[in-house]
Amino acid sequence: MKITDVRLRTVKSDNELKLKAYADITFDESFVIHGLKIIDGQKGMFVAMPSRKMPDGEYKDIVHPIKPELRKEITDIVIEKYHEVEKKEGKEE
Repeated sequence: MKITDVRLRTVKSDNELKLKAYADITFDESFVIHGLKIIDGQKGMFVAMPSRKMPDGEYKDIVHPIKPELRKEITDIVIEKYHEVEKKEGKEE
């Protein structure tokens, strides 16, 4: 599967300093996953998969890659897109 589109919605809130953006990714122009989160964590930026709060209060991923290679590809592409958008928005100010 190939990622064919990435769409971002940046977060501009003082309340959520760690959450930088939401992302939607499309695979092979035919399958989309909404609600990935770009988070600035203690060890740098990472992409969190969409999750749902379970009755016991724990959060469980709704979708996630099985192979680490796909997780890395998703992370690299989404964060690269975030930096492109961030740079573009910075120039417009």
